[in-house]
Amino acid sequence: MSVLVFIETEDGKIKKSSREAISYGAAIGEVTAIALGSISNEELASAGANGATKVLHAANEKLNAGLIMPYAEVISKAFESTGAEVLVTAKSSLADAVVGRISVKLGAALASNVSELPKTDNGFVVKQSIYTGKAFVNTTLTTDKKILAIKKNAIELKTDGAAASVEAFDVTLDDALFGAKITSSEKAEGDVLLPEADIVVSGGRGLKGPENWGIIEDLAKTLGAATGCSKPVSDMDWRPHHEHVGQTGVKVSPSLYIAVGISGAIQHLAGVNSSKYIVVINKDEEAPFFKAADYGIVGDAFEVLPKLNEALKKALA
Repeated sequence: MSVLVFIETEDGKIKKSSREAISYGAAIGEVTAIALGSISNEELASAGANGATKVLHAANEKLNAGLIMPYAEVISKAFESTGAEVLVTAKSSLADAVVGRISVKLGAALASNVSELPKTDNGFVVKQSIYTGKAFVNTTLTTDKKILAIKKNAIELKTDGAAASVEAFDVTLDDALFGAKITSSEKAEGDVLLPEADIVVSGGRGLKGPENWGIIEDLAKTLGAATGCSKPVSDMDWRPHHEHVGQTGVKVSPSLYIAVGISGAIQHLAGVNSSKYIVVINKDEEAPFFKAADYGIVGDAFEVLPKLNEALKKALA
């Protein structure tokens, strides 16, 4: 099966979620990837480690802005010219907007929030996560071309492949595709950003105030993690709003999510239930979050976190 994978980049680097999409594609067929805008050939060749055989590079600088219409046009042309049967992408706000347009343009079936490899013994059936992770549905795709938007952590990341070849992919783009423009953007700051973080340490009202956030930041630093918070914390301006994790904030899918002093309201759970492992630390043994946790510690965060941090430092050393 021939597979095309859309690569998303950030600051000249391939996003981890896109590397997972490449590994997913490699598990079902031979992967050609497509990358847009300015990015080094060396970085693109590294997609081979994740399973790509070849990377097409549409290097037009106009594509650096990440505008939806030009992206949809370029990827549609790559989808057609490569003869790929399946287009795979990581699920993201950009990809959602792009693949919806490609689906309509090419008459391709689209399945989002795909959580497992497709079953092909009786048609082409994919498992999708629905209702913010509360249920799953098996969907049969019957069109010749198919589009899959993959949830994070849907497959083990492949890292042992050989370097991919990189080829220029030149497309003539009508100026009308650039009718919209981004006038300004504000980027969240931090050593590790939430959407791409493999480990997240989040705090809630159990921390009692912003002055106590040091124990969250210290643990995050030890683990190389991003920091997050519950909605009440951001509403009270203890932490910036870009750290708000939940259904109405940032939805995360890390390998490890550590919730400290967070009771586990349903809106928060909806934003973290794609995490591979969830650890809850709370002194209230009746906190709802424990029901969703893989591991739980009943205890005072101000006692548990410093001890946990020291133990991790020793273990990691």
